[in-house]
Amino acid sequence: MKSYLGFDLTDYNGYKVRANCRKAWFPEAESDLLEIYSMDLEKRIIVLGNGNNVILSKEYFDQDFIIFNGCFNQIEVNGTEIMAESGVTLLRLSQIAMEHSLTGLEIFYDIPGSVGGAVVMNAGTKDIEIKDVLRNVRYLDLVDMKIKEIYCDDIHFEYRNSFFLRNPDKIILKAWFQLEHGNQKAIINTMEENKKMRWAKQPREYPSCGSVFKRPQGRFVGPMIDELEMKGFTIGGAQISEKHSGFIINIGNATGKDILAVISEVQKRVKDKYGIDLELEQRVI
Repeated sequence: MKSYLGFDLTDYNGYKVRANCRKAWFPEAESDLLEIYSMDLEKRIIVLGNGNNVILSKEYFDQDFIIFNGCFNQIEVNGTEIMAESGVTLLRLSQIAMEHSLTGLEIFYDIPGSVGGAVVMNAGTKDIEIKDVLRNVRYLDLVDMKIKEIYCDDIHFEYRNSFFLRNPDKIILKAWFQLEHGNQKAIINTMEENKKMRWAKQPREYPSCGSVFKRPQGRFVGPMIDELEMKGFTIGGAQISEKHSGFIINIGNATGKDILAVISEVQKRVKDKYGIDLELEQRVI
């Protein structure tokens, strides 16, 4: 297990916000996590996956971070089942499935993030979410420091919500996915087509963390922001994308405060015009 004092988090968050933490841990086994938490009985440690759905609100965190980026990334394939540790990226997971001619994960090919983060927020699209291919999850319960397993039906998934989002004292270790045999060429074509459509619509040329807000019932966030003529609205280095107004992008040295200020202004204007309270999809740290 590696650890670093005064760690720079800039390359470990999707917005590329400049921030540092007191210490960063990169665990490689379940025993490493038990060791880390035995040294911090108050459990004030911040857990970070691939950093693709978070907003770092401060320039310095006087706390330790556990980072599942570049570690905790073992994968095992057993027939139509794939086991992936929480640090595995969705990109790699979908590629491994494709290499074994397994279908069900194509939509996740170009969605940034890790397995752990995807399960926590029930990542996906209007057509498929992670819950639709998930079988069960192994996790560390910080309440009693025991390792437990839970089946998909008991996680009580909702739109961008889950048992793990509601209970941040449960740390996902690995997940099992149940897939189906498919035609490899068809799987590759679907993956590439999904990627092509996303790059055509989304501002992938700038650092961002994807959709900022959850979709309110009966409405779409992007069109509301368009009607408010807020495309290109900028505070500091944070800007509402002119390509896709559901995204906030870092156009240069954005801080977490810049991003949160843009979010606050969008929420205020949407509330004033539509009477809707926009809920964040992204996690503020």
